[in-house]
Amino acid sequence: MCPDHRSTVIPPRARGAAGSAVAVAHPNIALIKYWGKRDEQLVLPWTDSLSMTLDIFPTTTRVRLAPGASDDTVTLDGAPARGEALRRVTAFLAVVRARAGLRQRAVVDSENTVPTGAGLASSASGFAALALAAAAAYGLDLDATALSRLARRGSGSASRSVFGGFALWHAGTSEDADRGSYAERVPAEGVDPALVVAILDAGRKDVSSREAMRRTVDTSPLYRSWAASSRADLLDMRAALSRGDLDAVGEIAERNAFGMHATMLAARPAVRYLSPATFTVLDSVLRLRREGTAAYATMDAGPNVKVLCRRADAERVAAVVREAAAGAPVHVAGPGPGARLMGEDR
Repeated sequence: MCPDHRSTVIPPRARGAAGSAVAVAHPNIALIKYWGKRDEQLVLPWTDSLSMTLDIFPTTTRVRLAPGASDDTVTLDGAPARGEALRRVTAFLAVVRARAGLRQRAVVDSENTVPTGAGLASSASGFAALALAAAAAYGLDLDATALSRLARRGSGSASRSVFGGFALWHAGTSEDADRGSYAERVPAEGVDPALVVAILDAGRKDVSSREAMRRTVDTSPLYRSWAASSRADLLDMRAALSRGDLDAVGEIAERNAFGMHATMLAARPAVRYLSPATFTVLDSVLRLRREGTAAYATMDAGPNVKVLCRRADAERVAAVVREAAAGAPVHVAGPGPGARLMGEDR
């Protein structure tokens, strides 16, 4: 049974400019995909999405205010952040400062345990942890919904990593779309899932997710049809979760992911993340199903494959995937906790 992780989401409480904080968040894997923004500045998606937060690959982020500093200082995985990575973090901190009514710059130190920029949701865990730590350091009083809205401004999928277990990110269709776009926990009491993660290529992608989304939305003749079908997939997914039907959850997730990658292949020029190794692993998933083991694949913006299965079958599925992956790392994950504070970094 999927555990209830609501108690692990610990939003910061008002305490003035607390000055420093440490937060931990985990990546999530979308079963109904987020692909494409209708507003890049506010990070508003075209469609709702639904994910499972993992209990592996956490990101730990420390934020400390630096009175008198003229710029933010950002360290990622032990090295100074540069280029686009630095720009995204400093832009996000500017949003936090504006909401807090403070001007102090910050020192940020973030450590991933998952490869960054490889399509393994490092931005989801990274910005969820940054949102929680920065909000606490700047003294913001945010409940979980407000924290999810804030995390979305850094990375859309981070809105879901605020929550443990399964989470639904609303695209936001009200007049105030910024306020209407946030994630919330989705109950899934009748399922006991595992996700087998095959890291076929841990390197950075040649085409970033942001660029791939823009190109797909702007040029793919399949995108609008996929977006419409994704809305239907979400309704089916929520119904499957509510009745505890893991096979239906897997079937819906697999078709949604294949559809997303089809839109990318139809973009001009095409975006192709899936590699020969990806298809070898996908073939092994099909063999598992033919042999009677419920196993369903999903892929994000990268070649790596995640396989949804029952927890009781996870080791068998991992063994088959490991053989197909020819030595690539394979990990088994369960539903993980939401973002949480670890106490002030003094």
